This record gives sequence, structure tokens and C-alpha cells, in this order.
Amino acid sequence: MAAVVIPIPQMNILSFTSEDKERWDKYVLESSSSSVYHLSGWKEVIENTFGHSTRYLLSENDEKGVQGILPVVQLKSMLFGNYMVSLPYFTYGGVCADSDEIRDGLLGAAIAYAQSRNAGYLEMRHSGPMANGMPVKTTKVSMRLPLVNNPDDLWRSFTAKLKSQIRKPSKEGMYVKLGKEEELNSFYKVFSINMRDLGTPVYPKHFFRNILRMFPELTWICSVYTKDGNPVASGFLVGFKNLLEIPWASSLRSYNNLSPNMLLYWTVLKFASESGYGSFDFGRSTPGEGTYRFKEQWGAQPVRLHWHYWLKKGGPLPELNPHNPKYRAAIEVWRRLPVGLTRLIGPAIVKNLP
Repeated sequence: MAAVVIPIPQMNILSFTSEDKERWDKYVLESSSSSVYHLSGWKEVIENTFGHSTRYLLSENDEKGVQGILPVVQLKSMLFGNYMVSLPYFTYGGVCADSDEIRDGLLGAAIAYAQSRNAGYLEMRHSGPMANGMPVKTTKVSMRLPLVNNPDDLWRSFTAKLKSQIRKPSKEGMYVKLGKEEELNSFYKVFSINMRDLGTPVYPKHFFRNILRMFPELTWICSVYTKDGNPVASGFLVGFKNLLEIPWASSLRSYNNLSPNMLLYWTVLKFASESGYGSFDFGRSTPGEGTYRFKEQWGAQPVRLHWHYWLKKGGPLPELNPHNPKYRAAIEVWRRLPVGLTRLIGPAIVKNLP
């Protein structure tokens, strides 16, 4: 597959500076195609947590102001290579523009930047297609559930089996806490154990702390505890505009028979409904897999994701993910490591995985 060349139309494309923060975020808030991950604060979160180089591009018109943005992060390591993503670690990102011409101008500038840094490819995580010939991966979906303002109506829409599973943890004395940084230790304990069990390196705890402090009005943590006060399920929530999502959620396998994850998700859905969000995003899944079926039982419907690529040398699309057979042996080894060790060495590995 040959690399796609995106010409750069004549327009005023700038690199973000601290002076651009207010008008950048104003554009994100007003754009119909933006996500929470387009906010400028993520630049600081990524730089401070992982130390990556970033280039945030904006297209500006003297009369109309900002008309498009494209945040880009460079990941470079001996193990996984040199490449760029908009944005790594999250489902969404990519270019956000008022017109196809502005979009292509931003893409051309991003590709020029990738070439100047000798990156092998540029990955852009969009929620919709682009008709410009760029290679695209559509294997993942986002699972979304439309919400109603009355959680009682949402409850009545559930099957009897689902209601029974939600009630079960409470009958065993489990309870829920919804908070912010005071819930971080509980979240990270459950999250790091679950990541080890999955064979995946874990993010550092300060990644989540940095997010909570950067976006105090948009983020929460919801945790489920045993009657003895031990956290057994927890999720990190991010809300923006009409959407509440749970990009990271985990539960301990040793408590699966008590279904704490069911109480977790019901609590979060109830919170979303009462807070006036119109939709809940369960996160990305591969159709047909276990997490897909879990989300589907709540009534969530798939929304196809479109991840577009510029490839320096053409060829197949990159597969830096746990489904790649080349990582199978490493995943099995990781699953047998002590949790404490994975917390220590995991962040240095995962920082270079998208």
C-alpha cells in the first residue's frame, strides 16, 4: 500500500503555544466534531506524565479565528519504533476542522512534521470516515447507550437477569463510593491487578492523578467495595458535552461470582442519567468478544471507529496491540509476574504503546 500524499493548501497553520490555550479550547467547546481529548490540557498531561514530544496544530483565519485543530504526539522507543498518534492512550483524537480543505491542510502539516521527525507512520483516531484516500482501520467499535433523564426508566428497560446481577453485590454487603482523587488509590489497586491479569503493562498512578487535577470538573472515579472495605471494582469517568464515558474500568477476577462490576456500571449509568448526560460510552471493543457482549447486554449499540493512517513506506497497517501474535509470549510471561513488579516496570513500557 503506497503512502498517501496530502497537499498543504495555502492557509495559516500554526503550532500551539500557551497563548493559544483559550481560543483553542473555545473552538473545541463550540465544534460539533470535537471530543474531550481535543482540549489543550491533554498536551500537558501527556508531556508531564510520559515526557513525549507533542505538536498541536491549529488553522487560523484572521477574520474567523480558529477553524481547525490537530493534536499530535510522538512515541519513540527501541522496542516499538518511532511513530505518531492523535491521540495515544485514548479512543478519540485526530483532526477536527470546519471544512475538508482545512482538514487536509492540517493533515499535510502533520505529515510534514512526521517526516521531519523520521516517524514511520501517523495514526489518527477518528469516530467517522474521511473521503480522502487515506488507509483506514475499522476493526474497533465504541459501545454507546442513549440515556434518559430518569434513571427509573433506564432500570425498567433492563432484563430481569440484568437486574438480578446488579442487585447481587448489594445483597453481599458491597457498597459504592463516587469521588475524585480520594478514590485514586482504590482505583489504581484494582486497575493494576486487572492489567497484570490481562498481560498488559500498567500506566503510572500519576497519569490518572494528572488527569484528575487538569480536569477537576470533568472527571470522577467510582469504586465498589466489599463489606470489609476492600475495593473490588472501579472505573475512571470522563464527561464532556452530552457524553459520559468510562475509558478505564476493572474488577477483580476473584470476586466475579459476586458481580461487583454490575453494581459499578449501574451506579455510573445512574449518575450519568441524573447528571443530564444524553449518552454513555462504554469504551471501545472488538465485535463478538467478551467485553463487547458485556456492554451489549446493557443496551449499548456499536459505533464504528475509523483510525486513519499516513504510512511513510506504505505496507500493512501497524498492529501494536495484544491481538498481535508476536506479543503472545510476552503477555503470558507478564501474567505471571508479581503485581508490585508490574507497577514498577510497566509504566516504562506502556508509555511507548498507543
